[in-house]
Amino acid sequence: MRTSITLLLITLSLSANLFAQGSDYTQIEKTVSYYLEGGTNNDFETLKKAFHETATMKFIRNGEYKEVNALEFFKNAVKPGPKQNRTTHIAYINVSGNVASAKLEIDYKTFSFIDYMNLIKINGEWKVVSKIFYRQKR
Repeated sequence: MRTSITLLLITLSLSANLFAQGSDYTQIEKTVSYYLEGGTNNDFETLKKAFHETATMKFIRNGEYKEVNALEFFKNAVKPGPKQNRTTHIAYINVSGNVASAKLEIDYKTFSFIDYMNLIKINGEWKVVSKIFYRQKR
């Protein structure tokens, strides 16, 4: 009897953990989708929902390392206009407690961006706190 109760408690604990991870996965997917949809639709207000205000973006440009505030960069880069001709894909999302990472792929006709996003759950809400990316020729 004791073994059955122990197994039941373990099963319930595992089920609750899987549900929490599934819920977090869905919330992270929504967060990175704000970034993808905002970029595709040239909508800074949607895009900024994905990022923490101090989020950084790090990359190599012309062989030099660059580090900028992500929201300041996108505020200057994303301007209202026609929808971008691109496709987007969430390649994966990994969750470990209150931190996560996501790999995103953004394909244009002649190149792709490969984005790696780091997220933290802050006050119950997932936010991108850093982004690194690579621009790949097609």
